[in-house]
This record gives sequence, structure tokens and C-alpha cells, in this order.
Amino acid sequence: MATTLMTAPPEISWVERLRAEGAEGQAAVAELHTLLLKAARFEIGRRAAALSHLRGGDQEDLAQQAADDALMAVLRKLDDFRGESRFTTWAYKFALLEAAVKVRKRAWQGREIPLEDEAWGALADAGAPAGRGAEDAELFAALREEIERLGERQREVLVAVALNGVPIDVLAERLGSTRGALYKNLHDARRNLRAALAKRGFRVGTGGEEEA
Repeated sequence: MATTLMTAPPEISWVERLRAEGAEGQAAVAELHTLLLKAARFEIGRRAAALSHLRGGDQEDLAQQAADDALMAVLRKLDDFRGESRFTTWAYKFALLEAAVKVRKRAWQGREIPLEDEAWGALADAGAPAGRGAEDAELFAALREEIERLGERQREVLVAVALNGVPIDVLAERLGSTRGALYKNLHDARRNLRAALAKRGFRVGTGGEEEA
């Protein structure tokens, strides 16, 4: 009677190989790094417009850094893999994220981070089309007043991220903070602004955010 051989699913095989000792584990890590590097190169190439000042060698360096960081993240989080998708699909996400972060940081390298009033002129121009009603002008003035009343860190984060388009990871690096902490500052600032404007009689939306 023929014996049926049971083989482990590729996803399980990946996890077991990466945890293996010696040559087998080293080979699996090298193979995974190659896959992550391919994903990082793809993402950096897709975002090449933000890196038009960089040479090809610089983009390759970013891809290598992203793949290295993604590899470390995957290895740290092996216990989080539940097999709900292909292992490579799960791992690719780490490389895409790291590559995107590297591109954003490089695009802002050497640029001053605007934290205060620089954005107001542009915002006022953008929000002042011909024929704008007095009610809109009043709301804009109230918004500026209430932003000035925010705590210093909430105001800095709101102005930098929401008004000046600074990526949250870039801002976290410059301020010596974390993405999570700055997201909380941003959420709290928006919540405080909505509450303050509502008290002044303005109807404002939630912008898709849920209250804490």
C-alpha cells in the first residue's frame, strides 16, 4: 500500500526555516532578504518622483536599507504570523512600509519642518475663492484663533501634518517622538478644535475620525 507523504504548507515551511539553526536558517534569511529587497525596489521605483534629485545608486541604497529593516521587523514578528495569507504577501508589507518611510524621510532631508504660522497665508488663499461668504470667513478666523489656543505640541503637530503636509514619520524623527504619540497629539488637537468651534456655534464634521 502506497504511503501518502504529508508536506507542510509553504507558509509554515517559511516560519520553520527562518527559525532553524545553522545553514538552513541562514539560507532562509538570505532568501527572505532577496524577496524583501525586490519589494523595496518596486516601492521606491513607484515613488521615484519624490526622489528625482537622487541618482540610481542612492535609490538602491535606500532599497537595501528598507530591506534590512523589513527583515529585522519580520523576524521580530514571526509569532504574529497566523497563516491567514501567504507568508510572502505578509512579509512584503513590511518592505513596502519601510521603503515608503525611507522615501518620505529622504524627500524631507535638509528641509526645514514648518511648525508654526507659515501655512496660514496659503491656507487663507486656498480657502478664499471669489464670492466666499461671510460665514466661511468667520469660521476661518475662529479656526485660526482656536488653533492658537491649543497646547504647544498639539499645535505643532497639527500645523506640520495637517497644514504643511509633513509626513508623520518625518516629524516624529525631527521631534524625537514616536508615530503613535504624534497621532494621539493630532487626534486630540482635532477633537479639541471641533469642541471649541461647536461651542462658538459652528457646525463642523468629524473628518472621518471617531471620538476617543
